[in-house]
Amino acid sequence: MKSKNLFAAFVLTVAISATACAKDKKTDPVKETPKTEETAQAEEAKGPGNIVEVAVGNADFSTLVAAVKAAGLVETLSGEGPFTVFAPTNAAFGKLPEGTVESLLKPESKDALTGILTYHVVSGKFKAADVVQAIKDNNGSFTVATVQGGSLTASIDGDSVILTDSKGNKSKVVITDVGASNGVIHAIDTVVMP
Repeated sequence: MKSKNLFAAFVLTVAISATACAKDKKTDPVKETPKTEETAQAEEAKGPGNIVEVAVGNADFSTLVAAVKAAGLVETLSGEGPFTVFAPTNAAFGKLPEGTVESLLKPESKDALTGILTYHVVSGKFKAADVVQAIKDNNGSFTVATVQGGSLTASIDGDSVILTDSKGNKSKVVITDVGASNGVIHAIDTVVMP
């Protein structure tokens, strides 16, 4: 909860600073023009933002966004990619023992946090259908290397794709194929650990 408040405070500070800067200008402020159908189509044609921008735009990823910023991974995950991110939701972070998230967000925990976050990232763009096909092609489970250097094993349980981490912990993919300009995001219900 503390990280959520810090992120909200950051956003509020940026908004106040931007407002103050706008008032300091000696010229007349430019009035915002209303959106026309043409500008709406242009925005839609532009497509989704990068992985970080998409995550920032989704309230279910606010803890993840705070963690990505604390680990200094914004630039990396905004890069060309492509990446597949198995993104823990806020509820997934909430399953960690009390105080874990707050501890990981401290500057002295940056290396540990970076390792955990990059364990959720795979090089390449793998949509849900690709993951399911790889599982089927490999007799029910498929192991994939993460950017962190470890591996995750994907399998199917009923209608769900399950990720198993190096410690044997399991996480279910709960949302698939959230598109980004530099990859794809799949939301998971539990943080996996290297």
